[in-house]
Amino acid sequence: MQILDFEKEIFKVEKQIKDLTLQTHMIDSVGDVSHEIGKLKKKLRHMKRDIFAGLNGWQKTLVARHPDRPYTLDYIKFIFTDFFELHGDRRGGYGPSIVGGLAKLDGRSVMVIGHQKGREMEEKIRRNFGMSQPGGYRKALRHMKFAEKFGIPVIALIDTPGAYPGVDAEEKGQSEAIAYNLFCMADLRVPIISVIVGEGGSGGALAIGMGNRVLMLENSVYSVISPEGCASILWGDKSKVEHAAKALCMTAEELIKLKVIDMVVREPIGGAHRHPKQAAIQLKKVLKKSLDELTQLSTEELIQNRQEKFRNMGEFLQES
Repeated sequence: MQILDFEKEIFKVEKQIKDLTLQTHMIDSVGDVSHEIGKLKKKLRHMKRDIFAGLNGWQKTLVARHPDRPYTLDYIKFIFTDFFELHGDRRGGYGPSIVGGLAKLDGRSVMVIGHQKGREMEEKIRRNFGMSQPGGYRKALRHMKFAEKFGIPVIALIDTPGAYPGVDAEEKGQSEAIAYNLFCMADLRVPIISVIVGEGGSGGALAIGMGNRVLMLENSVYSVISPEGCASILWGDKSKVEHAAKALCMTAEELIKLKVIDMVVREPIGGAHRHPKQAAIQLKKVLKKSLDELTQLSTEELIQNRQEKFRNMGEFLQES
């Protein structure tokens, strides 16, 4: 497992616990060390809680990018049943950076869509590290339109550095694909729940992020630009990423105060990358509750709720 700088002390204590536990199984063990193990476990719990409660924007970005953090297919495996993946945008595009299909959430039919970064290098390259080309966004929209036709709620799991910025993506209509997704999602006649589960980068995230409920995992980030890109543009110095991350207000705690998101979904202490199944269980509870609330609304109320939510973002009052 990749160890982040601020996690080193945590792993050091965990190693001490492991070593002492091994000693208890040795024939020539020197006395009972269970009391010492108990003290270390208590220390570890407090350490994890204090460290992760005090993470700044850049540190949370590193957690959101952690290679062991659960991706869309992991959440689908842990949360949903009967997943049937749908492929292609029916316009010649495949879009492997976005996966989606029909599934069941405790017996309720849903359409699940999300970014997939890939684990091994071969898969990362095939999925373009979660940065989708236009075909991916058009595929996502095709899935949403399918869901609308049959009255099926949409759940979107967001985890992308952003839309792919290559020349070929622009030639194929990257900006148009993202804009058209937003245009259609604004009027979609079924509930939409969007969840930032890792990185929520720029238009690449927003293209499937226009939901009636926008949720965000505790250690995920959501921003118009990456800290590296912001530091490079504003100061011409990528080393100022921590300052940029702070200025961007990209953490869940900051964004819920700004009313950009609706709820912060708590992660297990130590982050979702340490306890993927526990993180999925917590997310499942929130998804079920949100779906129960949204299915009580009429079609017109769903559309009005979604449109007003995004129109009200960025509102400010100027006093004379």
